Amino acid sequence: PVDLSSVRYIISSGVMWTREVKEALLEWNDFTLIDAMGSSEGSMGTQVTTRGNVGETAKFAMGPATKVFTEEGREVVPGSGEAGMVAAGGAVPIGYYKDEKKSRTTFREIGGVRYSFPGDWARVEADGTLTLLGRGSNCINTAGEKVYPEEVEEAVKAHEDVFDCLVVGVDDERFGQRVTGVVSLHPGREVAPEDLIRFTKTRLAGYKVPKQLFLVDRVERAPNGKADYKWARAAIEERLAGR
Repeated sequence: PVDLSSVRYIISSGVMWTREVKEALLEWNDFTLIDAMGSSEGSMGTQVTTRGNVGETAKFAMGPATKVFTEEGREVVPGSGEAGMVAAGGAVPIGYYKDEKKSRTTFREIGGVRYSFPGDWARVEADGTLTLLGRGSNCINTAGEKVYPEEVEEAVKAHEDVFDCLVVGVDDERFGQRVTGVVSLHPGREVAPEDLIRFTKTRLAGYKVPKQLFLVDRVERAPNGKADYKWARAAIEERLAGR
């Protein structure tokens, strides 16, 4: 056994915790868990969790200099349900060294204020909190609708037998892209992909439900926990090709 009585704070910044993970951590000790949302270019929000206040997955208190804008540069109205790009204000870098194209894309001025746009999309709820949807670059366009992989992944991982999951968009003649994922299970567990798909139907809108899920021994991630979507896509394409 490990004595955790001296541990007071645990901070996560590489990958967001699910509510279930936070509840499991709090069973061990009365920690203060801090979920930090940000990037090298700027901080955007945090969620602080204790035993008496367990926050929902992907919900953050916005930083004082954080805004959410539409692609047209209009600020998203809280409670509107509209999605927008998260922008970090405050101390914003002047740009990337010898990369003017990336600097123009990431650092922009709106209303006389300079912001950093790391690429995350979110909604602003009526109470002013931010619900993270995912990376715009990973967004799946299926049948005219936008699907963020992170939302689908969390729905799949809510199944008690699932250990990890990554979701990508696979080219589809009818829908443009179809939602497809790879799943690893807890040791000793067994569940059919079809059963997992049925499970997600109780948690997601129909167009967000995965069309296919493939079981793998291990879902690959970067050392800091970030999703390796390049690996996930290659693993899915290999299985679709029957290799």
